[in-house]
Amino acid sequence: MSVITTSEALKALCERLSKSDYVTVDTEFLRDKTYYSKLCLIQIADDNEYHAIDTLIGGLDLTPFYDLMENEKVLKVFHAAKQDIEILVNMANVVPKPLFDSQIAAMVCGFGDSIGYEKLVLALCNKQLDKSTRFTDWSRRPLTERQIDYALGDVTHLRVIYKKLQQQLEDTNRVSWLTEDIAEMLDKESYTIKPENAWKRVKIRNSNRRFNAIVHKLAEWREAEAQRRNIPRNRVMRDEVMLELSAVRPTHTNALTSVRGLGANFATSKGGNAVIEAIKEAMALSDDELPVISRRKPPSQNTDPIVELLKVLLKLVCKAEDVAPKLLANVEDLERLAENDEADVKALHGWRYDLFGKNALALKNGEVAFAIKDGEIEVFDHKE
Repeated sequence: MSVITTSEALKALCERLSKSDYVTVDTEFLRDKTYYSKLCLIQIADDNEYHAIDTLIGGLDLTPFYDLMENEKVLKVFHAAKQDIEILVNMANVVPKPLFDSQIAAMVCGFGDSIGYEKLVLALCNKQLDKSTRFTDWSRRPLTERQIDYALGDVTHLRVIYKKLQQQLEDTNRVSWLTEDIAEMLDKESYTIKPENAWKRVKIRNSNRRFNAIVHKLAEWREAEAQRRNIPRNRVMRDEVMLELSAVRPTHTNALTSVRGLGANFATSKGGNAVIEAIKEAMALSDDELPVISRRKPPSQNTDPIVELLKVLLKLVCKAEDVAPKLLANVEDLERLAENDEADVKALHGWRYDLFGKNALALKNGEVAFAIKDGEIEVFDHKE
């Protein structure tokens, strides 16, 4: 077991790892009391060594690690990488590349939808992970040897998983499938929330444009405040309070005292004044400036039979090709496809089109049909 606690040791480690073909990486973090994740530990390994990096050590320079993450000669292997990448983007504006995500690779290789690391370790390494420290508070020091061993298991087993999945991808000519999905994960913009777009996270069921305008303004203020104070957005203001304010539309801070869910002193705080100003800004917008509400209409009942047929086809394809259904299409995708041959869904692009999309369109347009043969459902060209 090795825990890196000095800048010198980290620099030397990253220099050695920069000569490797790949490294496996994982992080431990906390986020229950902050807006941004608090990075507590980094685990990293290659074929020759594995280490934990104690990121809570004061004065530890993580620059060599960030440089390694951007070193395009070294493949970075993660499992379910999005949260790890979000941390690196927010801390250092770094996206690891090139990238291999074993969760996505496992779906391509037929291990089911969004398979967890524990199940993948059991399936590919024939190992049972120790669950006793999975709920560790990783910010507390000192960490025990058992905790460190548990954390390191997230990168040591990942070496075996990566090699077996990569071999399976090559054997089935599916490397390009993974490449398409990984490319989407390299966009830095997808890991940051701009305050002006924060309203998209709020479930708004009111179709009144003025109501929506107020929600937009309040959500923008809340997101900026949460980022500034580094606290969870719901600690600033809960969604239901924003929706209530958007409905009652108070124009003076003293009216805030009657709104449930606001603290006793909120009305006289800077936040109270900011909320009133946000509401006034939204109320001052002209009709032409109000947000345009664009909601997808519920699927027509006429398409229900088509959707059900597409679900059957999806199951048949996924079983035959040994690929996770979630990777090809979800129910909403199938509904869109049932309504429109040119729907903006992944199933009509790239390898997904070749595997499922073109047959889905053919089924919808009566060019193929189902039949039962030897107790199994098969797809056939009904013109034959």
